[in-house]
Amino acid sequence: MDNSGNPQDTVVPPVEGVAGGGTAYGWNDNCSQSSGPLNGSINPTEIPTADLVHVWCMPSTANVGPQEMPRPLEPINLLAARNERESVQIALRPKVSWSSSSTAGVVQVQCSDLCSASGDRLVVGQSLMLRRVVPILGVPDALVPLDLPVCQISLLPGETIAVWVSIDVPSAQPPGLYEGEVIITSKADAESSSQCLDKGEKHRLFMELRNCLDIVEPIEGKPLHEMVERAKSTATTLRRVIFSPLFSEFFSDNGPIDMMDEDAISNLSVRVKLSLTVWDFTLPATPSLPAVIGISDTVIEDRFGVRHGSNEWYEALDQHFKWLLQYRISPFFCRWGESMRVLTYTCPWPADHPKSDEYFSDPRLAAYAVPYSPVLSSNDGAKDYVQKEIELLRTKAHWKKAYFYLWDEPLNMEHYSSVRNMASELRAYAPDARVLTTYYCGPSDAPLGPTPFESFVKVPKFLRPHTQIYCTSEWVLGNREDLVKDIVTELQPENGEEWWTYVCMGPSDPHPNWHLGMRGSQHRAVMWRVWKEGGTGFLYWGANCYEKATVPSAEIRFRRGLPPGDGVLFYPGEVFSSSRQPVASLRLERILSGLQDIEYLNLYASRYGRDEGLALLEKTGTYLGPERYTIEHLPIDVMRGEIFNTCRH
Repeated sequence: MDNSGNPQDTVVPPVEGVAGGGTAYGWNDNCSQSSGPLNGSINPTEIPTADLVHVWCMPSTANVGPQEMPRPLEPINLLAARNERESVQIALRPKVSWSSSSTAGVVQVQCSDLCSASGDRLVVGQSLMLRRVVPILGVPDALVPLDLPVCQISLLPGETIAVWVSIDVPSAQPPGLYEGEVIITSKADAESSSQCLDKGEKHRLFMELRNCLDIVEPIEGKPLHEMVERAKSTATTLRRVIFSPLFSEFFSDNGPIDMMDEDAISNLSVRVKLSLTVWDFTLPATPSLPAVIGISDTVIEDRFGVRHGSNEWYEALDQHFKWLLQYRISPFFCRWGESMRVLTYTCPWPADHPKSDEYFSDPRLAAYAVPYSPVLSSNDGAKDYVQKEIELLRTKAHWKKAYFYLWDEPLNMEHYSSVRNMASELRAYAPDARVLTTYYCGPSDAPLGPTPFESFVKVPKFLRPHTQIYCTSEWVLGNREDLVKDIVTELQPENGEEWWTYVCMGPSDPHPNWHLGMRGSQHRAVMWRVWKEGGTGFLYWGANCYEKATVPSAEIRFRRGLPPGDGVLFYPGEVFSSSRQPVASLRLERILSGLQDIEYLNLYASRYGRDEGLALLEKTGTYLGPERYTIEHLPIDVMRGEIFNTCRH
């Protein structure tokens, strides 16, 4: 996994494995067309944007840092199935500074709808999203939404920023070639515009606006007719100010200018051509592989100041649940007890509440966690309450999705005995209950075999019939994929036993994981590994497990003792803006891409057999093993293109 020749080697952030997928490109003075050398003062409204800003495109697996060097600008060509999200990045770096402030300058980014020859559209703001890539600990990770269809971005001297472009293809979208463009235009910033006015003009505008306040503020006790006159006078003044030369660029004789129309006739903008081929394959609404990921309810309670069980608490959990479903993830809420005992639940409402069926019947949900004890206090005894809940859930068609996650990583005989006892109680009144147990070793104080690995392999025999989903750490395997057969040989799939896997603190670089600073393909490869090894599900312990804070906008701090990014896949929106919507990480988007890749591989295997699917992974160079997978993006496109070409008919 060598990344020699990387110009960023001397400035990488102090986190694990910062690298690749677009950091190994050298400077190229011919990256974009230029009309000639710049002379004198710079007016961005009169100079081609290509003379002021480098613009180029990068794949979704690239970590585009501040010192990313420009490349030639090429058209974007993407492939997507229906019900799939495909993403790409547009990088911007100033060639010169034209702002009078501390920034290099401001660019306007505009995005058009994508249209097919038959008139079908993928609409900006519905199917197309633009997000700015924001560094966390110096590493590009947070994806902060931008206004659509037009937004403005400030560039800093000597720094590259990236815009993440995502296209969501609806399930009913007609196949075909869709084309559009992203338009980049350098703009005069607000400060330089205001400096075009002399002091007298500024004073006149100031006095007129202050006069508006003087007119409308003393209204208490005034008769209605006088208030109407004051409002009319204020409207006249505001209209005069708005139509002043300061705001002339926003208006024409026919009212506000359509920003897209204005730039459509301009030769100064940089136009990034965007083409998307939508093909006649629809990703299943229910993910083929259940990917269950935890959300800490205590983190939500602390950061957002919501009391456990309050209306605000339900609203906050509901928002997080619905938001994560778009990533083909099956969320569960969790809180930790003593000795790694864990309370997990997917729906905070009781089984007889309408929300319960709404949650569990959602086709996007592949699996759901049922709590072992009440999430809220109950008038009934805890065991009676849980038994009634389970009895009701067992009558539902969605019960086949249910599982119980009781204990995280038991280490000794006491822990394992607790799992056995809890599972026995459950299965006494729900013999078909599925219990999931995560583990990376056998009981340390009562070895099940002569070596640690043999003890680990014998856990199913020890836990049977008290566990049905044996969820093992990928860390145990290291780079020994051949050990998978030793694990699955111990299972009894004919009795409903399954093998799932998980990652957390380990495995570490260069193995696939979701730590901050790993390569983009390394993040995506987690799901390639799952598919190749044959696991039927995947678990991740936490998506919002940052350090405790009591203010929504508090800075994000990763938990001490964990690799950066471990347990954090999204951020509170309030950290970046006034929005309450969660902000995704690059890593979360790459998890989605990996889960979508699984659906492509399943399609290919259904046509040509699993062995051919494995061969495709290897011959394209996409994934050969936990230490042998692609660093570059091209093999991923080759693999997906081969599946498209062979399965579209």
